[in-house]
Amino acid sequence: MKDLSELLNQHSFTSTITHIGSLSGVKHFSGSGYLHLIEKGQVKVHRKGSRELLMDKPSLIFFPKSMVHQLEPIGNTANHIVSASIQFSASAPSLVLNALPEEFYIELGHDSSVSWTAKWLLEELRQQRFGKSTMINRLGEMFMLQVLRYASEHGQLHEGTLQAINHPQLSKIIYAIHSNPAHSWTLESLAELGAMSRSKFAETFKAAVGQTPNDYIISLRVSLAQKLLKKDKSINFVAYEVGYEHGSALARVFKKKLGVSPTQWLQTENSTMS
Repeated sequence: MKDLSELLNQHSFTSTITHIGSLSGVKHFSGSGYLHLIEKGQVKVHRKGSRELLMDKPSLIFFPKSMVHQLEPIGNTANHIVSASIQFSASAPSLVLNALPEEFYIELGHDSSVSWTAKWLLEELRQQRFGKSTMINRLGEMFMLQVLRYASEHGQLHEGTLQAINHPQLSKIIYAIHSNPAHSWTLESLAELGAMSRSKFAETFKAAVGQTPNDYIISLRVSLAQKLLKKDKSINFVAYEVGYEHGSALARVFKKKLGVSPTQWLQTENSTMS
């Protein structure tokens, strides 16, 4: 868990309220992770390929990754629901998010730290106050750590995706990448660091992490670039800090990875948080 906590230090967390109030009919959700807080009433959660889930007590359900699902109010009791989209751009997305179950359900009060942080996060999202963006990022980090802790203590983590941080050679490589993401890493240098052949290293890394080493490094750099851009650093400065010679090189990576330029991404981010 200590290693996952360290990986979470390099991340970008954004969230937006998409619904607050009562539901009068079925509401569909998709396109990102989601957090739903059922404050009162009865609601059924429908997910493709899974059984219906009845939420008839104050509770929350968290989908770390995008999953098509629907909320359906049932009964005659008035309901009140807060829903928020969750975008968690971790520097090690496959390690962190794939380690979690597809959904995380908990009745409020059964684990006071998780439910308290979730309610605080949603309350912060409702308001327009000084430091909102920073507060949401910190609360998002705290919430994810608490979810990881809860899932670990209740045997809900997918052990296969934790191989990398427990693997004596891969953990050393991942630590080196995160310590110096701007370094010109090659397959040869990483394999040598792990005392493996190129082919063995590439195969082992992809099997454990779910990405090729190059894709992993790009994901890390993009995530770190997002954090720096949100601090109003220039594109050329950000590019140099994360391992690219020019802003144009970073822009090409952004376009390929996210479908937009760094400037377009930042404009969207700022409009979402305003």
